[in-house]
Amino acid sequence: MKIKIEDVIVIKNRIRKDVGDLESLAESMTKFGQLHPIVLTSKLQLIAGYRRLEAAKSLGWQTIDATILDVKSKVDLLEIEIEENIQRKDFTEDDIIEAYKKLAKLKRKNIFQRFFEFIIGIFKKLFGKSDK
Repeated sequence: MKIKIEDVIVIKNRIRKDVGDLESLAESMTKFGQLHPIVLTSKLQLIAGYRRLEAAKSLGWQTIDATILDVKSKVDLLEIEIEENIQRKDFTEDDIIEAYKKLAKLKRKNIFQRFFEFIIGIFKKLFGKSDK
């Protein structure tokens, strides 16, 4: 669900104090959109997604995708904030290297694609068709 960013309540005693550099997250959100919603209580108090919220603010977004949870206690609230931040596994160095190799391969056109595009370009020039 979409929530107005100005309506999100961020409590002062959150675990994460330092959001770090948000530039790369903001760039990702610009390019791909918001991949994961922030998590809020029914009273719109932020549980998880502080960095996403701050990146959205830096981009001038007015709304943000959010999941609303029915949290019964302060204990539940804190446990969810902790879990959301520790129950994930970052890529290993080998995973990252493999991922970028695959990406580079997908972005690099093979000889047949380049030849086909060259032939298409010739036909467009010969027959007066352009991409405009």
